[in-house]
Amino acid sequence: MIPVSMSSGDLIADRRADYAEALLPEDPAAACDLYAQALELVPGWAAGWCRLGEIRAEAGLAGAAEAFEAAIMADPADRLGASLRRDLLRERTLADAMPAAFVETLFDQYASEFETALLDKLDYRAPELLAGGLTAPYGRVLDLGCGTGLMGVELRAGADELEGWDISAEMLREAEAKGIYDRLEKRDLSALSPAPARWDLITAADVFAYLGALERIVGWVAQALAPEGRFAFTVEAHEGAEAYVLRESRRYAHSEPHLAALLAEAGFEAHITRAVLRQDRGAPIWGLVVQARKPAGSADREGEAQRSLAL
Repeated sequence: MIPVSMSSGDLIADRRADYAEALLPEDPAAACDLYAQALELVPGWAAGWCRLGEIRAEAGLAGAAEAFEAAIMADPADRLGASLRRDLLRERTLADAMPAAFVETLFDQYASEFETALLDKLDYRAPELLAGGLTAPYGRVLDLGCGTGLMGVELRAGADELEGWDISAEMLREAEAKGIYDRLEKRDLSALSPAPARWDLITAADVFAYLGALERIVGWVAQALAPEGRFAFTVEAHEGAEAYVLRESRRYAHSEPHLAALLAEAGFEAHITRAVLRQDRGAPIWGLVVQARKPAGSADREGEAQRSLAL
């Protein structure tokens, strides 16, 4: 839910939004009327449009998609993720990744509380599960979506060189404070440039929940790994026919058959197991733990991966 504290900049509009929130959950229609009045005063208020869309969607009222569309018009970078909420109204997911600005904003705001929430409240296990399938020494290691460095803690002792990339400057600041990475860089994993084969291990713990289509990133990793290099990552799992789906949590879940086929096409030998990655509202979130290896002499497959990345 978008915090109502995201002010419109207009005192009267903010007051109407406050009154609207006070009517919930008993009278969503009246709350929507008040938000609509507020938005007449500040039609460029992205947070207000997004909140109006949320209320309409949750109450089954008409106009939710239009409100999310207006939020995107007001903020084309979509820092509030209105396009994801709009996508959830459809029968099938259309977006193949989360808006980069939304992910960056989310984790910049969440960084200081990230580890407490994951470890103390959600029983987060992805780094531990990945590390359990790896054997040191690791050589040169790249930790994609490194966050605050929870995966890095598991990798440091066995790594000759450890680098972390993340889209959030605040998460990188938390990771830097741990003093475990040789280098940290701010990178958007949905827009990586082709890389030379230099890494012996690439990890991505709980990162691909923010990417739907994985073809580009898998192709990129196939290029970036040295022969015999390893690729270890987790995804949330779903059992449907689609390669991936967007869940109500606004996280993507992936199908094991599609994931296995994608890895094979990119030239990987992969071992995939199922495990509980974390808890959410007291329920286990099942995922896939992937340990993949790039065989020696896979140049032809690398060329195919590079062409896929360019599409």
